[in-house]
Amino acid sequence: MAQGFHLPEGPKTKRPIGFWDEWFVGMAKYVSTASKDPSTQVGAVIVDRKNRVISTGYNGFPRGVDDLPERLTTRDVKYTMIVHAEINAILFATQPLDGATLYLWPFLSCSHCSSIIINTGIKKVVAPFNYNERWAGSIKLSQALYHEAGVAVKLINRPEDDVRNTPRLSEIVGQ
Repeated sequence: MAQGFHLPEGPKTKRPIGFWDEWFVGMAKYVSTASKDPSTQVGAVIVDRKNRVISTGYNGFPRGVDDLPERLTTRDVKYTMIVHAEINAILFATQPLDGATLYLWPFLSCSHCSSIIINTGIKKVVAPFNYNERWAGSIKLSQALYHEAGVAVKLINRPEDDVRNTPRLSEIVGQ
């Protein structure tokens, strides 16, 4: 054995329950900072069953398309041009996604992205619980799609949020 190197004795130290979910949602938050969208920066991280990162993505215009201010600040134009973070992460993946987990920031995927996510074989989606009136209907539909397709969804509280004035999840999704 190398001098000065010794293996720890005793039982293995285990990470607390939920560690990886919080870790990868935090990574998705960091990835979101690459987005040039002035209103909402979204990040996505896809990991395999052994918690190894397969791919990352953030919301932005397609490759080679200029991030012009008039495109980024005109909502109707932006929405027709932007590629969502989840889709970019799927497109950039270099291996099959069967059984993978998708981590998102700052909220659950829209219903359109959810349909694509389901078709990739991703089996779990983790996102912060974040009520956004603009996306509420689409996110509710996403949850229904995931449930019907057998994709596990885990919504976690964001530590920096003051949840006292946030609607309860059951009030939003009607469960």
